[in-house]
Amino acid sequence: MQSDRSSNTEVPAPGYGRASRIVSAWLAIGVFLVFVQIVIGGITRLTGSGLSITKWEIITGTLPPLNAVEWDAAFDLYKSTPQYQKLNEGMSMGQFKFIFFWEYFHRVWARMMGFVFVIPFLFFWRKKWISPYLMRRLGVVILLAGLAASFGWIMVASGLVDRPWVNAYKLTLHLSIALTLYSYLFWTMLKTALPYPQVFHSSVLKRWAIGIGVVLAFQIVLGGIMSGMKAGINFPTWPEMNGEWIPSVLLDLRNWNGENFVEYDQHVFMPALVQFLHRGTAYILTIMVLCFSFLTFKQPGHTSLAPSVYLVLGSISLQVLLGIWTVIRCLGTVPVGLGVLHQAGAILLLSAVLFLNYQVSGRPK
Repeated sequence: MQSDRSSNTEVPAPGYGRASRIVSAWLAIGVFLVFVQIVIGGITRLTGSGLSITKWEIITGTLPPLNAVEWDAAFDLYKSTPQYQKLNEGMSMGQFKFIFFWEYFHRVWARMMGFVFVIPFLFFWRKKWISPYLMRRLGVVILLAGLAASFGWIMVASGLVDRPWVNAYKLTLHLSIALTLYSYLFWTMLKTALPYPQVFHSSVLKRWAIGIGVVLAFQIVLGGIMSGMKAGINFPTWPEMNGEWIPSVLLDLRNWNGENFVEYDQHVFMPALVQFLHRGTAYILTIMVLCFSFLTFKQPGHTSLAPSVYLVLGSISLQVLLGIWTVIRCLGTVPVGLGVLHQAGAILLLSAVLFLNYQVSGRPK
């Protein structure tokens, strides 16, 4: 094990002076803001708030209804949606204001992030504190943020016609883009704040770390689909799924048809399949992390990598417990608090795995 400067030579970051620390802090704030935005999105989804605002108004939508007339108009628009007509007919104005708040907060937080990004960026650019390398990466961040916002509206629009909720696949695509943005910004922050990390050189550990990252990405996608389908409600038991290790609905080949994949809310097949895969992938991921930890601690001079390994071990242990607890509490509805904690835990685990990969990503001299 040795410190490796050659592995990050493409990072002409502002340096180790005051400018570098300020830019790094700005990127860290950005990572935190995206983290909070994803968590708010989880609350919005679990409270059924995502369809309460039926228009995408980037400028005029910054202000909420300010008087009774405007609130009545917003409520009338919501009353025309399938969600109100099929699920929430007769809800009070107070109940509408509650779900409106979370969707409004989600959108306003996104706008606020734009200001937090743009204003300091212009200052840093004028001061020449942003290197060409960092400028390119920030361009990708802007692109990903725009994609996340656009697909967010596409997701919302999918619930304004026919179905009384957003499409689970479009919701997962929106979440995946948001987490890609988070991961890219997190990695950019690491490269700026720690351009020359103490790298642990091991091709075996590097392959294992990459594998853990890939499986975790697949697991997060499954989690998004499971959340969108509210699949936990169908099988709120553990370790078996309603008394079966493999749900019988999955063993009936007649259920493996395109209609069940598309019209997932009309049959228990897709919720069963997604939850079965989500559980199985969780077991595989946990075993991979344990194997990686065992291999790491067998390596001589593993001390520098130990904190990252312990962080991943702690994160995945917490995430497994939260996942089990959330599932067994899905008695007729998904518990909002546990669901949000489980999603936040996924982001923390993702962060730990990214940092672990960053420490083993370098090449020996």
